Amino acid sequence: MRLRTNIFRKIALALIPAICLLSGCSQNEFMFDYPDHLGTLTPCIVEQDTTVVILRDYFPKMNDMDTITILTNADAPYLVMYECYDTVEGVEKFCPLLVKNAIPAKLEGADKSKLPRMSTLPSSSSGKDFYIKIEGGMEQLVLLWEGRILERGRHFELVSDSLVRVVAPRAARKMERSYIQAFTSNAYGVGNDILVPLEYGKVVRDPAQLKRTDKHSQILYSLLIDRFVNGNSDNDWSIGDPSLVHPKVDYWGGDLAGVTAKIKDGYFTELGINTIWLSPITQNPYDAWGYSPDPGTKYSGYHGYWPIFATRIDDRFGTEEELNELLAEAHAVDMNVILDYVSNHMHIESPTLKAHPDWTTPSYTPDGRKNRELWDEFRLTTWFDDHIPTLDLEREEICSQLSDTALFWMKNYDFDGYRHDATKHIPEGYWRLLTRKLIDSLPGKNLYQIGETYGSLSLISSYVKPGMLDGQFDFNVYDTYIWATTYPDGSFEGLAGCIEGNLAVYGHHNLMGYISGNHDRPRYISLASGDVRHDEDQKLAGWKRNIVVSDTMAYRKLAMLHALNLTLPGVPCIYYGDEYGQPGANDPDNRRWMEFEGYNSHEQEVADAVKELTHLRRSSMPLMYGDYFQLAAENDIFVYMRSYMGEAVITFLNKSAEPREVSVSLPFGLEYDGSSVVNVTLEPYSYQILETNK
Repeated sequence: MRLRTNIFRKIALALIPAICLLSGCSQNEFMFDYPDHLGTLTPCIVEQDTTVVILRDYFPKMNDMDTITILTNADAPYLVMYECYDTVEGVEKFCPLLVKNAIPAKLEGADKSKLPRMSTLPSSSSGKDFYIKIEGGMEQLVLLWEGRILERGRHFELVSDSLVRVVAPRAARKMERSYIQAFTSNAYGVGNDILVPLEYGKVVRDPAQLKRTDKHSQILYSLLIDRFVNGNSDNDWSIGDPSLVHPKVDYWGGDLAGVTAKIKDGYFTELGINTIWLSPITQNPYDAWGYSPDPGTKYSGYHGYWPIFATRIDDRFGTEEELNELLAEAHAVDMNVILDYVSNHMHIESPTLKAHPDWTTPSYTPDGRKNRELWDEFRLTTWFDDHIPTLDLEREEICSQLSDTALFWMKNYDFDGYRHDATKHIPEGYWRLLTRKLIDSLPGKNLYQIGETYGSLSLISSYVKPGMLDGQFDFNVYDTYIWATTYPDGSFEGLAGCIEGNLAVYGHHNLMGYISGNHDRPRYISLASGDVRHDEDQKLAGWKRNIVVSDTMAYRKLAMLHALNLTLPGVPCIYYGDEYGQPGANDPDNRRWMEFEGYNSHEQEVADAVKELTHLRRSSMPLMYGDYFQLAAENDIFVYMRSYMGEAVITFLNKSAEPREVSVSLPFGLEYDGSSVVNVTLEPYSYQILETNK
């Protein structure tokens, strides 16, 4: 792998001197092996004047994991293209690396309100071309197809200083699915990016053209197998001793057959989701571990996160035949299934650790403290508990064997990806190795990998690259929504700022997960109703009292959260029970038995709203591939728009206890009901979603 010495070429366009094009060589109309195409490009964001970049993070098929050093300063452009090359079997392959200059000295004092904005418009009836409309001016523009730089004159032309016509390359006609991307900047910074899916060289305009392998069309549904449906009573088992294990944390009988039954009866299809996230299915211990002095109980492994045999299905959940049936039934109705997998730790009773007791990280810190739950101080070595030691995945032999174990589930079963547990506690090298093994072992398999990391944007995004993970769950947006809607000083201005900041880092067409809740957090509805307080032990609350929904306005706030998640860029994720408003404190109270009927009127309203929202998203190209634009943000009101090929979806949120009249102006010459100004009246704790050109 080498780096061309002339790493950046900037060509001033004669007709519009203010614009610079990031350009590469002609590349002979992309003469490369189609199975080995680069895919969409992920920009490299640099926040220091000297940054070492591991190229395989951005080009996972590279044979050598070379590094390059990015040198930049406040005077350098916002966008720089590095021309990297890799030689495979004697053939030189071009790998353009787009770098975003985000060092503090460059961003300091920049007026973000003046950033350039881009949106797409349709062109000819043939569907082979489209327009990009630009507001706010631009100084740099880069257009790519499958990671290859598009050329001015051949693939695009500047109609004016605010309009670009883009033509799909001829090579795109040979691929069922490929993508065109656009990036731009002006004197104030980098604007939004654009992603346009193509089908055999034509712009995808109809959602019916999308398949379950199109990752931006996913809606995830997270379920805990043991608490969902009991489909086969023959595998029921529990510790059954309340004096040792409280019934709340014993096995309840949910299994793979139960999930299959709900696929067959159409529950997931009617709900509108198309990707099931299964909790871990590996064999867990039969005895009790851990201990909570209040209420005085040990725990079973009903949740699946204490693996003993990492390649064996827990027989309390089902058999190989039942798992294969679940996967086949899901795929038959065009539904994905991803597996929650635990790489960070194993149970101390596992044969692996008994044979290799030295495979764990240190049980004590260098200063003599017990290395437990030190999540940030000893991020890569801390243990979750005494009985589940962390594996030392920085050691090559351990990393190699454990990544093979993870690979086992994708090679032997027809899963569609992973949800990776405890992502930030695992070294980056493990994710690089696993992803490369997946690419090499399963060529053409379009797996989706999403991780779990709490922390800063830079920490979270450090794992989100083509050579590692597709995305991570965006807990920051979820937590900011909780703050905005349940704290006295909460504001939608803060939520809007959080979203804008995240999009600037993750990209406007990211595959991050946007959650309604999860198995490690108190139910949002119980926070919104005040039945679980922010200033209390939220786990203990579920042991001490029966958590209900005492303020019915919480149902409307929950529906508004679903509306937010299902209209933002990224991948929405519904935690089981949130589709109707099941209450609960933190775990285990947030892991109650799933209910499918007998909803009260408020629960039914939420359930109906969720179905309407999921079906809207899956029938709307703007909501899956549209660009995001904030239209209004104040204490109680938040309005934003998604637009794609001249169509737009506008989302209005009102967290006030009073009705509010809201007026916004639409950009890019878009209109709703014949006007560029949209006026709506919002009921208390409500949302409205409007579609233009419908």
